[in-house]
Amino acid sequence: MLARLIGGHICLHACMAGLRMAAPLLALKQGYSAMAVGVLMALFALTQVFLALPAGRYADRHGLRRPIAFSVIAATAGTALAALFPVFPMLCLAALLSGGATGAASIALQRHVGRAARDATELKQMFSWLSIGPATSNFLGPLAAGLLIDHAGVWLGGEAGDLNGYRIAFLLMALLPLLTWWWVRRTPDLPSAATPAEQGKRRAWDLLRDPMMRRLLLVNWFLSSCWDVHTFVLPVLGHERGYSASTIGMLLGSFALAATLVRLAMPWLAEHLREWLVISGAMLATALLFGVYPFMPSALGMGVCSVLLGLVLGSVQPMIMSTLHQITPTDRHGEALGLRLMSLNGSSVVMPLLFGSIGAVVGVSLVFWVVGAVVGLGSHTAWKLRAPSPLRAA
Repeated sequence: MLARLIGGHICLHACMAGLRMAAPLLALKQGYSAMAVGVLMALFALTQVFLALPAGRYADRHGLRRPIAFSVIAATAGTALAALFPVFPMLCLAALLSGGATGAASIALQRHVGRAARDATELKQMFSWLSIGPATSNFLGPLAAGLLIDHAGVWLGGEAGDLNGYRIAFLLMALLPLLTWWWVRRTPDLPSAATPAEQGKRRAWDLLRDPMMRRLLLVNWFLSSCWDVHTFVLPVLGHERGYSASTIGMLLGSFALAATLVRLAMPWLAEHLREWLVISGAMLATALLFGVYPFMPSALGMGVCSVLLGLVLGSVQPMIMSTLHQITPTDRHGEALGLRLMSLNGSSVVMPLLFGSIGAVVGVSLVFWVVGAVVGLGSHTAWKLRAPSPLRAA
């Protein structure tokens, strides 16, 4: 079951990851500014802001397969439209659809896996395995898109990086979600833990009364901002330095591959890991790496920083998800996951706009330094997660 869910997660998330790398490059090629690229990147998160809580409640009511089916339809349709009409407005629509689809599917998958775990150690193990999916797709999606952008146009009689290369890359991204449904369609749903009448009396905001939940969401926001910075700033910085799409895809892919490798090791170490210690250490290390990243003079140096960042940030999500499932009632896991995703993507809508504005005025290097300083100063919040509540049924 877990292997099928990981395979499905990889295919759907790779669609968004490849589009998220290729669409900004096409926008820059067409003459759009860093600010416009920031708007485009923000749209990948905008749909998730409004859909996260409804998607969480929908998953609590209907389980796994129905949310996945709707997500596959949305992601395939949006990316196919970008392949047919590779213009900026259609890229924006594709970003909205693929981003929303990936968010809704992630909630359903995470809820299913969390409810299947029997204790805290198994939570860390299962979320470490599941988190391999996004990490792997963040490697495969950008790499495949970059290679097709650089070479598919030549195969079709054009030149490297022409519009046909982008069309073929978008077309491949549109086919990947169909494989997600092939992987997930036979997975049996778990029984619902709450009745519709009980769900109708509750508000997701009630979860914020728990101080541990507030701290966890704040720490998750700090670390998610680091992913956003790297995803947004690296293509812009690479474009400024004249790197090819393949090189930029390799840099993003090396980050994702490192995150995958560290998550492969984590299930075997889960019994000895402490969530709060891993998270706080990752925040301090990220602050240090963000400080030196803009000084790297070559693609090789940037690749080393990308690998180290991948190792550090890749260790965080399983710890976050394990803590969240320990402090949340079992019958409200979908809501809690939706609340987490909404808070993260609310930030992801605003932050690329802010990054684009700062980058256009004073350069993208300052973005690394500011975010690194904020994450380093915020690491003390992670220390307060030292005593998560035991697994609760209600």
